[in-house]
Formats: sequence, C-alpha cells, structure tokens
Amino acid sequence: MSKNKFSKFVNGKGYYIALILFAVAIGVSGFLYYRSADADEPQMQQPSAQTDTQKENGVEAVATEPADQTPTTQPTQPAKKPAKTTNPLAGQTVATYSMEALAYNATTRDWRVHNGVDIAAEAGTKVLAAAEGKVYAVFEDDTMGMTVVIDHSGGYMTRYSSLAKEVSVKVGDTVSVGQTIGEVGNTALLETAIGDHLHFSVSCNGELIDPATFLPKA
Repeated sequence: MSKNKFSKFVNGKGYYIALILFAVAIGVSGFLYYRSADADEPQMQQPSAQTDTQKENGVEAVATEPADQTPTTQPTQPAKKPAKTTNPLAGQTVATYSMEALAYNATTRDWRVHNGVDIAAEAGTKVLAAAEGKVYAVFEDDTMGMTVVIDHSGGYMTRYSSLAKEVSVKVGDTVSVGQTIGEVGNTALLETAIGDHLHFSVSCNGELIDPATFLPKA
C-alpha cells in the first residue's frame, strides 16, 4: 500500500482506531489495579486440623475456653432443732396433727385440716416453753384466741394458742426450755367444743411440721 493510500486509510478510520486503543488502555489499567489490591489484602489463614486436637509431635493444641466454674447447688440440709425440748403441757392429747387428711371439728361441725395438737388440761395449768428461744409475738387471734409465738434456733418456731388472756411473757423476752409462758384457757373460737386446752403447733423455716417430730419422744 502506498503512503497516500495508508494516509487516507488512517484518516478515514482514525476515529475507530483511537476508540479501540482507549478501550484497551482502560482494560489494562483495571486489571493492574485489581491485581495490586489482591496482593495487598491479607489472606485468611485456614485452620489446621491440629487446632482441635493435640499435635503428634508434642506441640500443645489450641487452648479451649475454661469450663464453667459456677458451684453446683448443694442439697438442702435438714434443719437442726434445739438441743433440748420438752412437752409444753402435761395433759391428754385430744386432737393430733393432720395436714394430709381431714379431721372432724366438733365446734364447726365439719371436716378440715388440723395444723397442731390439742392438749386438754384444767384451766390455769401452766404452759411451758417447749425450747429455749425468744418471744416473737404475743397477740389475741380472732379464731385461735390468746397466742404466744417463740422463735428458736434452726429456723423453728412454736405457737401456743387458746391460752388464758393473761400471759407471762412479752415480745423480745428470752425464755429457757420449760419456762412458764402462760396458762391453759379456752379462748380459741374454732375449738371451744374441746373445753380448756392448749393448741400447740410447730413450723420450720415457715413450713408447718408435725409437733411430734420436734418434741421429745414419750
């Protein structure tokens, strides 16, 4: 091809040639840019199979999270009752503890649970503290009459109801086992049919229990 013809060809196709060269330059620049970015980006290290178990050549395995050190709940220990107890009244037991079966109440003429023991005795007979402790409450209950509550060691409390209205102790008094706290009366409206008697109940950590498990065995 002669110079004149080549010049005419270039002049006629110059626009397209310039466009192609421009596109090629953009492509090369993009390739170089992304290649450089890949080289700079830190590579994520793949975990070795030996991170989960100890290596055979003696190198220690990757440390694991320490086990939970929270202490396990210890079983509840039985409450320790006072070292010495005594019967609060010498008399005839006319009604026993019955919280799992209904017992007949001659006063209300119906069947209901009974949370203590009823001990009959002549009016004025001395009522004794069943164990040493501190007088927690003295009050006249609407249904159980004149009542004294004593707080003992081990979470135990004893309650003496249907007492005569004049009692021998006040709130805050420290009493010894066998000390007189009041006298037998008949002030419990729910149990008037029994006559003169003591209604005696026991709780441990707020739960009613059979007084027979607290008092000395006969």
